[in-house]
Amino acid sequence: MIQRMIQSSIQLDLFKGKAIIISGPRQVGKTTLLKELDRLNPGKSLWLNCDEPDIRLLLEEVTSTALKSLIGDHKIVFIDEAQRVKNIGLTLKILVDNLPDLQVIATGSSALELANHINEPLTGRKWEYQLYPLSTMEMVHHSSVLEEGRLLQQRLIYGFYPDIINHPSRAADSLQELADNYLYKDLLSLESIRKPVLLERIVTALALQIGNEVSFTELARLTGADPKTVEQYVQLLEKSYILFQLPAFSRNLRNEIKKGRKIYFYDNGIRNAIIKNFNPLELRQDTGALWENFLVSERQKFNVYTRRAVNCYFWRTHAQQEIDYIEESGGRLNAIEFKWNEKANVKFPDSFAQAYPGSAFASVNRENYFEFLVNSDSGSDSER
Repeated sequence: MIQRMIQSSIQLDLFKGKAIIISGPRQVGKTTLLKELDRLNPGKSLWLNCDEPDIRLLLEEVTSTALKSLIGDHKIVFIDEAQRVKNIGLTLKILVDNLPDLQVIATGSSALELANHINEPLTGRKWEYQLYPLSTMEMVHHSSVLEEGRLLQQRLIYGFYPDIINHPSRAADSLQELADNYLYKDLLSLESIRKPVLLERIVTALALQIGNEVSFTELARLTGADPKTVEQYVQLLEKSYILFQLPAFSRNLRNEIKKGRKIYFYDNGIRNAIIKNFNPLELRQDTGALWENFLVSERQKFNVYTRRAVNCYFWRTHAQQEIDYIEESGGRLNAIEFKWNEKANVKFPDSFAQAYPGSAFASVNRENYFEFLVNSDSGSDSER
């Protein structure tokens, strides 16, 4: 059992009068986490799997009397795939308000319907958590820095989904099945997604552009779509935890890119499954892009799991000066360059240092990347 970083925090939040909402992509271990929480809190628990049609009916448009009858004397109720229940937010509100001694824990395989249906009814009544594919930090705690270092190339190619970690010999087949059968399942249930072929074209185009600045207009031209449609689909892909955007940083310089964006995937393995390329690094031309996606996505998990209040950006000017990654925290800027080759020469733009005095600068490579992925203070090696 690989312990998830959010488990101890959830444990501390139990039985404090609020529902606990765990959202994240499919197949990342939400149900396994619920089972572990159940094991650590023995007693009377009720499991409701909302993939079952009769369970959904029991929770839709229901009264407090009916819910009390359903719950009985159970102390914890686990509601899995809660986003499939119509008006689930109202149902959860009734449970929290009318059964104060009951702990409600609900999961959703995406932020889509779940977010839309719970935010307003559950204001002030919930703790929210995100669960992603396994992280470098979790794997280091499970095994060791040494072991994870040995598996770095495996992680860059196949990623961190639990099934891939547990069954590495069939990683490529498992990822392809995941990408083909689960990746778009929530999205394709929405009425706004009327062209699944277009969705796949957009995802593939994005997968081929990781580490590069992305233009919705250019994506529209490549995929034969309208720019507004592309933007809408990208936003939905974000809400389903397939990818996320990194905006451009701009404050002072006239020639800074102000409205640009980069797009990264939460998991390298999913990205490689989309483009159907699991070749080893020595046979690839995108090692630098894989390295960048790996570091940014792993740092994203670290920031969420440790609840760091940071803003994340990239920086570029029209004169092609650039910085891969910037974190802003407490008014301080940490500028970071990613280099696969630890011997590569790194020079930070003087224009950035002059425009933002007091900023910290660091380079992350194969020799020091663990510090970046498990230490909130990394990225402050030098100051200019």
